[in-house]
Amino acid sequence: MVDYSKWKDIEISDDEDDTHPNIDTPSLFRWRHQARIERMEEHKREKEKLDEKKRITERKLKEVQEKLKKSDGNLDELKKSMDELEKEQARMRLEEDEWKKKDKLQPWNVDTISKEGFQKTVINKSAINRKQELTEDQKEMNLKEFIKANEKQLKQYGMLRKYEDSKKYLRDNHKLVCEDTANYLVIWCIELEMQEKHELMAHVAHQCICMQYILDIAKQLDVDPRACLESFFQRIQVAEAEYKNQFQAEIESFKERIRKRAQEKLQKAIEEQEEEERKARLGPGGLDPVEVFESLPEVLQKCFETRDIGMLQEAMSKLPEEEARYHLKRCIDSGMWVPDGNKGVLDVKSEDETAEEGGEKSEEVKSEEEKKDNE
Repeated sequence: MVDYSKWKDIEISDDEDDTHPNIDTPSLFRWRHQARIERMEEHKREKEKLDEKKRITERKLKEVQEKLKKSDGNLDELKKSMDELEKEQARMRLEEDEWKKKDKLQPWNVDTISKEGFQKTVINKSAINRKQELTEDQKEMNLKEFIKANEKQLKQYGMLRKYEDSKKYLRDNHKLVCEDTANYLVIWCIELEMQEKHELMAHVAHQCICMQYILDIAKQLDVDPRACLESFFQRIQVAEAEYKNQFQAEIESFKERIRKRAQEKLQKAIEEQEEEERKARLGPGGLDPVEVFESLPEVLQKCFETRDIGMLQEAMSKLPEEEARYHLKRCIDSGMWVPDGNKGVLDVKSEDETAEEGGEKSEEVKSEEEKKDNE
């Protein structure tokens, strides 16, 4: 037989049957609910006090029994104490039975009428293990394919602001709850920082850390990240100050790492560009005219700046022969000084002209180099 009596009395705070038109109904409902909560808390505290007294009595009784076994102390006093403790224990049982009767008579309400049973998620762990066995090249290829197929959805998630919106979007697009999403958001943050879009980078960084927290929870529990989606957003929305401070500190640390990485990539890009420009400037002998110019004596630098051939020949004649040959060969190898085999004179070139030619070597230069080598 099913006992339906427990459904007869259900306490509801917003029961409107006995409210008066002149009474502030919402306030009345709140007061009723608060009063019910306080009664439930008091009832709970009674049980806790009863349990505590019960534990203390049982502990004392056990200690007395141990002393009696060992005949430790006055036996008459010990027996008297044991009788009192046994009587106290009997009173505790009566109080506990009384509390249980009161608890059974408590009317049900919205807070006690139902409780969550259990949640169960079946995860194919072998699939997770297979994913971990992928090589770095395979992971990179999978990431590119994932971004290509889902970039629009990834950007939409990265632009969301409210936790509820993020939870709903990820629930509707559960394939985004994965490590590839976090990796994409990291790459996007670096690109935004390199473009000096600092505020947008900070916003996407927040979304990235949310995803990273979900992945970390899944890793600790050894479950699929999608199973941790609801629990993360539920916790972060009602989290205590300490948890939120930790979460915010992780975002700030992540943004600092993004700034550092973006600076490194910018510096590397600048160095690569400078290297390309340097290679384009190389003369027929493989030397950089800028470096050669800076290494010349000041008097020779002035000659090249003014493009005065006579001054250059005169300055060369005043240098020691070995030093003059050294500078002459370096100027030729860098393309700053191009011997003209037909005219028998020296053609002095500016740095701009040298850079424009990009290091092309003429037959006359080759002939002159062979001649110098034979000498």
